[in-house]
Amino acid sequence: MSAEKSLAIVIRTVDFSETSCIATLFTEDFGKITALAKGCKRPKSPFESALDVLTVSRIVFLHKKSDSLDLLTEAKVERRFRAGQKSTEHLYAGYYLAELLAQLTDHSDPHPELFHLADEILSQLNQFEAVAPLVLRFEMMLLRHLGQLPELTHCVETGEPIAERGRTPFGLLAGGVLSRRARSGHRQVIDVAVETLQLLSIYAAEDERWKRTEIPSRLAMEVRALVNRYLSHTLGKTPRLREYLQILSI
Repeated sequence: MSAEKSLAIVIRTVDFSETSCIATLFTEDFGKITALAKGCKRPKSPFESALDVLTVSRIVFLHKKSDSLDLLTEAKVERRFRAGQKSTEHLYAGYYLAELLAQLTDHSDPHPELFHLADEILSQLNQFEAVAPLVLRFEMMLLRHLGQLPELTHCVETGEPIAERGRTPFGLLAGGVLSRRARSGHRQVIDVAVETLQLLSIYAAEDERWKRTEIPSRLAMEVRALVNRYLSHTLGKTPRLREYLQILSI
């Protein structure tokens, strides 16, 4: 066993005993880890509030090579998520991000760029910035970093670019847009506005254009419906926190 250090986002905790818990953390250097925090629930715990969900903490843990739990030995708060004290919308959005990290990432699979993305989005939520664009940005970039981003500009079967306007088929099983002539034979295909796909492309790009691109009210419901369906397909289930994000259905 070796002692390791990293910056981490607390994404889940469950009780282990009267005084201890098991924490799932998304770390900058080691990806997702699950560690036992002995004595964390005692009144004078050395962890204090460093294991509150959505807290960013500096941790020290003993990394075990077997399938047994890692052992968390130290955690110090770097930044608390305080927005939830005043806004349930921002709190549930933060919980939703944590759920996606927990469900879509593998243990001990480092994604430092994804950690920085999550840290940035949580920081902006903590400053009460608009929920819908921040959540959409996180969803699209999460899919990109994990290699799950659907094809949004060219037919996945023929490679031809989609039309610049109108509506076009999108195959959930196919993994992206389809040309009209390639649609036949595909299951779970829906028609979506090209404008919706163009918006998603902006939010999935590596640059900062998304910050200058509002989600038009006329597209908001379709954007949300498409992303919801694609993420549910990717996960194999509907994220539990989605029902609480009423603002994202407007």
